[in-house]
Amino acid sequence: MIVNSEIEKYILGLIPPRDEILAEMEAEAQRESIPIVGPAVGALLAVLVLSSQAKRIFELGSAIGYSTIWLARAAGPGAEVHYTDSSPANAERARWYLERASLGDRVHIHVGDALTALAVAQGEFDFLFNDVNKDGYPAVLSAAPGRLRRGGLLVSDNTLWHERVLNPTCPTSRAVVEFNRNLFYSNEFMTCLVPLRDGLTLAVKR
Repeated sequence: MIVNSEIEKYILGLIPPRDEILAEMEAEAQRESIPIVGPAVGALLAVLVLSSQAKRIFELGSAIGYSTIWLARAAGPGAEVHYTDSSPANAERARWYLERASLGDRVHIHVGDALTALAVAQGEFDFLFNDVNKDGYPAVLSAAPGRLRRGGLLVSDNTLWHERVLNPTCPTSRAVVEFNRNLFYSNEFMTCLVPLRDGLTLAVKR
């Protein structure tokens, strides 16, 4: 266990009940085995967006848009948030939730490869949230520095990868280990790893 189960229960118990839309998304994710960040990580994402005053946000890997809602709400009116997912079905589901949350005007939906979408997006971003397939993490690290403003945040989910970083015997776990090591030793970022849920790595571009 990455986090003691009782401590995790305590943390989740501190988070106020989510509104109808987020609660519905959490139920759908549990029912359909859809990977979402969950409310503890969602709240941390919101805190990071608010504290950094991020307005241009690019999310790499968005599923049904659960984390997108946390990011877009925290960024506020006038923000520009980019959703990406390779599944058209996920994207349509996300669009439905985002419209219900009155966030459709600030979220741009991209269907296809997340890094390809990032490559064609214009300008620098304040915040990148990395949650692509884990074997793609090293490629995200290669792309991220040139797309973030100075002081911008690169936030990556699942960086403890179900404890497999301790014994990386498969290509996916080795990719996460490589990503973590290279990010921590990069001269372009100041980095820390938060052992919340499945691990969240926070990096600020120098």
